[in-house]
Amino acid sequence: QVQLVESGGGLVQPGGSLRLSCAASGGIGGINIVGWYRQAPGEQRELVARMRYGVADYADSVKGRFTISRDNAKNMVNLQMNNLKPEDTAVYFCLMRTIEHDYWGQGTQVTVSS
Repeated sequence: QVQLVESGGGLVQPGGSLRLSCAASGGIGGINIVGWYRQAPGEQRELVARMRYGVADYADSVKGRFTISRDNAKNMVNLQMNNLKPEDTAVYFCLMRTIEHDYWGQGTQVTVSS
């Protein structure tokens, strides 16, 4: 059974940086979309960044601060987060999508606070 394992979350001060990583425990063929979503308490899950067929797009709130990248050989997707703000505080989830299935990670907490 394929599982996505996330790492890299934690507590950081405003203006700081974190790098999230997501790796598939088993092989997933035919991934056409990878992405990161987040969910703050009491809020709906929202798209942060995704990469479709090699092209990245971002939520307006993170443009210029976050960068998504993908390592196809390792079935990994990363999210570099710079200049973090308190409003970035949320649980972050990674997604790998094939034609047949969506694979989600278990979530990793990111807290931005002084």
